[in-house]
Amino acid sequence: MNYVREDEGDATILRIRGELDALSVPELRPLIDGVVDDGRRDVTVDLSQLRLVDSSGVGALVSLYKRVRAAGGKVSFVGVTDQPLVIFKLLRLDVVFELETKEEPEPAPETPPPSIRVVRS
Repeated sequence: MNYVREDEGDATILRIRGELDALSVPELRPLIDGVVDDGRRDVTVDLSQLRLVDSSGVGALVSLYKRVRAAGGKVSFVGVTDQPLVIFKLLRLDVVFELETKEEPEPAPETPPPSIRVVRS
């Protein structure tokens, strides 16, 4: 896992990549503490390059969410896909968190080729 913190005015963007699990969460905790201690109130967590999250990773993200919200701020999660999205939905965190997923566009409806005529009786 690697992560980047970007402060832009009043907003903070955290980009988390790779795997967020029991082995990597201890690296992330100081970053979370720093965001909260610095009084950041508009936090966006970019998970578009996160491949895997386990219960420890979910706990760290919930901790960030609760601490920023308790201080009157807001946290949104963007780019959530694949296994992390499945975990968020399984735990119903997609209902609690402000969550933006990377949805695949819906395929266009199939139309028969022009040489085939469909006859209905």
